[in-house]
Amino acid sequence: MKKVKTLRKISLQLKIGICIIIVVTIFLCVFYPRNHLTTLWIDTVPLQVEVVNTPSALQKGLMERKELPDNQGMLFVFEKIDYHAFWMKNTYVPLAIAFISSDGQIMQIDSMAPLDTLNLHIS
Repeated sequence: MKKVKTLRKISLQLKIGICIIIVVTIFLCVFYPRNHLTTLWIDTVPLQVEVVNTPSALQKGLMERKELPDNQGMLFVFEKIDYHAFWMKNTYVPLAIAFISSDGQIMQIDSMAPLDTLNLHIS
């Protein structure tokens, strides 16, 4: 009789634990979506990039990042061709930004200094 109670208690604790894991996983997926990682090739140089295309991810960009490994970056995907402006608010790493046309040509490359909120970089 005691073993059955113990098994029921463990089973209930296991069910509660699984429910908590499911809720936390759903919460993290909804509120902290991970960007899609892919490799972008510039000539023969592979770059690991996070592909961002949601409004919140586009707005945040690389803000609050304290480091960015070599040959890694972020690719912003916009729904339509337009002028887009970027700045370095709350961005702690120096960056180079490349503006790429819809046919894959690099049109412009700018250097961006950490925390520089005075200069806009416009496509």
